[in-house]
Formats: sequence, C-alpha cells, structure tokens
Amino acid sequence: MATPTRAPALTGAHPGDAAARPPAVRPRTRRRPLLPYLLLAPALVLELAIHVIPMFVGAFMSLQELTRFHLRDWSGAPFVGLDNFRDVLDVDGPAGAQLLHSFWVTVAYTIASVGLSWLLGTAAAVVLQRPFRGRAVLRALFLTPYALPVYTAVITWSFLLQRDTGLVNHVLVDQLGLLDERPFWLIGENSFVALLVVSVWRSWPFAFLCIMAGLQNIPTEMYEAAAIDGAGFWRRLRDVTLPMLRPVNLVLVLVLFLWTFNDFNTPYVLFGGSAPEAADLISIHIYRSSFETWDFGAGSAMSVALLLFLLAVTAVYLLITNRRGRSHA
Repeated sequence: MATPTRAPALTGAHPGDAAARPPAVRPRTRRRPLLPYLLLAPALVLELAIHVIPMFVGAFMSLQELTRFHLRDWSGAPFVGLDNFRDVLDVDGPAGAQLLHSFWVTVAYTIASVGLSWLLGTAAAVVLQRPFRGRAVLRALFLTPYALPVYTAVITWSFLLQRDTGLVNHVLVDQLGLLDERPFWLIGENSFVALLVVSVWRSWPFAFLCIMAGLQNIPTEMYEAAAIDGAGFWRRLRDVTLPMLRPVNLVLVLVLFLWTFNDFNTPYVLFGGSAPEAADLISIHIYRSSFETWDFGAGSAMSVALLLFLLAVTAVYLLITNRRGRSHA
C-alpha cells in the first residue's frame, strides 16, 4: 500500500522550489589588501631616510648659526632665524655677490648644456630613424657616454684636457694646427668651455634615447601623407616630427634642466673640488661654503634657497606647458 505524499506547506509552492533556490549569501565586508602597502613600505622608508628627513634637517640647520664651533652639538647651535638667508641673499654683501655670480654661471651653463644636448639628441635620433645597415651599432655607440659611470667618464676627460699631455691639445695644436699654443682647459676662462663639453657629452645620449623612443610612436602614415603633399625633409620635421614629439620634449627638457642645474659630480671630479671662477657652479659654491669654511648654516640656507628656486621654476614651467597643451587641444 503506497504511503500518501505530504502536501506542500504553502499554497502554490512546489517541492522542487527549495532545492532550485540558491542559498542566501551574507554580504562580506571588503578588506583592503595589505600587499600593496607592504610592497611600497621599503621604498617609502628609503625615501624618508634619504630625501625627506635630510631635507627637513637641512632646513632646520639653515636657521642656526652652525659653524665649526658648534659641530659637536649641532642641534644646540644658536638659533638665528632668517639671518643666514639675509646674508647669502644680500647681493651687496660678499657672500651674496659670490652666490649671485655662481647663480648666473649656473644659468648660462644649464641653458647651453640643455640646448646642445637636446639639439644633438634630436639630430641623432632623426638621422637614425630610418633603418640602414649598421644602425644598431651606431645606436649602441651613441649610448656609450650615458652608460659609463660618471666618475670614470669625467676622470678620463680630465686627462684628455691636460695642457701638456692631453689628447685635446695634441690634436688641436700638433695634428690640426688650429691653435698656436697649448691652452689651459681646466683653469681660467676656458674652464667653462671644458665643463660644458663634458656635460654635453654625458647628457646628449639621454636626450637621444628619449627622442628615439618618442619617434617610434609617430605613425609612418603621417610622413607618407606629408611626402605625397610635397613636403620635404625640413617641412616634415617642422610640421610632423616636432609637434608629435612635444609631450616627450616637455618632460625631457625639465629633467635635463633639473639634472644640469644641480650637477655636482661633473665639476667636482673635473676640477678637484675647487672650480675656477668661470666654472663656479652653484653646487660647488655651496659645497665650498659648507665644507671649506665650515659655515654649515650659510650652506644650508643656500641649499634651501636653491630648492625653493627649482620648485618655483618647475611649477611655472608645468603651468605654462599645461596651458599651451590645453590651447592646442
């Protein structure tokens, strides 16, 4: 005898509905993963230890009378407020006049170095844009100055620029006969030219590398269309290449400016820490003011003033370039 089946408890419900309906899922609270923060933690710690903390310490030192008499307990040096800034920025005083001279030398050096580096890098990248036999070898050779360690490259240049035994004077005087006598390249007025040559030699491969990468993103159809319209090489360079390279050039010029204006290794290694007056960059001037005269308060004030100047120039540069970019868009 078959047992009767039970009727559903609810009217209109079917026995299979309970099995077909998915179970209710409780909403889970979202937990932020800790892995990204853990991966960023070493970089943040190093950034604080190498840049941020020393920057605040230097700003604090600029407000102190920190000389050789207070080095043992530098945190307890007399607090002088903005007196160090008044001394180093007073162009009528000896410290301010020397700093102003170094500032103008650095400005001239930066403009010439950045301009020549960008020009040489652009010319080399445009010439090597089209494939030909040996292009890879030339690219590798052009990048060699950028790959060499800075101390190795600059020390080599210091030997090349020696007055009596240097290769530069041997070629210019003995081989080519362009000069009647062997000039001094590492002292006197020629020191600025020597410093500029070494700086451009080291910087232009970086410009070449960035511009060469930017040229890869320019469609070849644009050059083909310009050629069909009758545009020659210089017209294509002006109307196609340079406008398309504008985003790359904006970043490149800013980076080269900051690197060159803050350049310390090149003049320090080339001139041995005591650059001639014609090549007295502001970085070397701050170094001498701090470690030769032992006036770390004045040296810190110069460093803070230089930092504020570079931040202001960078902000103005980005503001102008962003406005121009919006107007062209």
